[in-house]
Amino acid sequence: MSITLGFLGLGNMGQAIAGRLVAAGYDVVVWNRSSGAADDLVAAGARLATDAREALAAPVSFSMLADDAAAESVLSAENLAGAGSGRIHVNMASISAAAADRIQAVAESVGVGYVSCPVLGRPAVAAEGKLNLLVAGAPELCDAVAPYLEHCGVKQWRFGDTPRQANAVKVSMNFTILHALQAMAESITLVEAHGVEATTFIELMSNSLFAGPVYAGYGSMIAERRYSPPGFRMPLGLKDLGLAEELAAEKNVTLPTAPILRDRFEQALADAALAELDWSAVAEVTRRR
Repeated sequence: MSITLGFLGLGNMGQAIAGRLVAAGYDVVVWNRSSGAADDLVAAGARLATDAREALAAPVSFSMLADDAAAESVLSAENLAGAGSGRIHVNMASISAAAADRIQAVAESVGVGYVSCPVLGRPAVAAEGKLNLLVAGAPELCDAVAPYLEHCGVKQWRFGDTPRQANAVKVSMNFTILHALQAMAESITLVEAHGVEATTFIELMSNSLFAGPVYAGYGSMIAERRYSPPGFRMPLGLKDLGLAEELAAEKNVTLPTAPILRDRFEQALADAALAELDWSAVAEVTRRR
């Protein structure tokens, strides 16, 4: 395929998504702060950019960066302006809606179209091309990048003409997962207190009223205390909670359960035995009580 795509941010998720684009036959230029993260992709046919600006010079580029600070640092006016106007950048990271506004403004100031496309799914799901893609931006831009995103997910969900809308949806989805983790922690603690095996309880839950990856996947992890290696690290859970709190504050929305969730994550992060585990290990804070 003749078009060149850029991809920036090669953590576990970024590597998996970029790998899908390489496997689809695109000329993919990749960049990461630590260049060693690109080794497997380069071996598969990607090209390593010398800097972020080179990857962003592609007609269409994608990024999966860690947080607001990383995204705004890399997606700067200086880096985005390198190859003139008419390009499109797709930001796939879980960032705040406010950061999406700021990055959109920077991109548009140098003639670059901006689309938000945060994702639902873990790296293993990304590697199979089975993510759910939450897309928002100008319709013509979303249409232009849709063929590339087809290689990355099972469905592209359109959530509006303003990029921040997709980020608001992702933040809200993660806020729902945080509640599911706490709900399972409390329910498992309750049945264990009465001599019921947690694994049997989760089997019932995930095969009856609460089928789906969150309850089946995280439920079994909590029941079996199977938290390592982490698929999604504990500090990221607190980060996502903070994004929900910020989003709510923008519109004076009250989130009565947020302080409880914050207390559980802060306790988990203060415990050396839990802090480096998967975010589902936050359930142990409730279990210990």
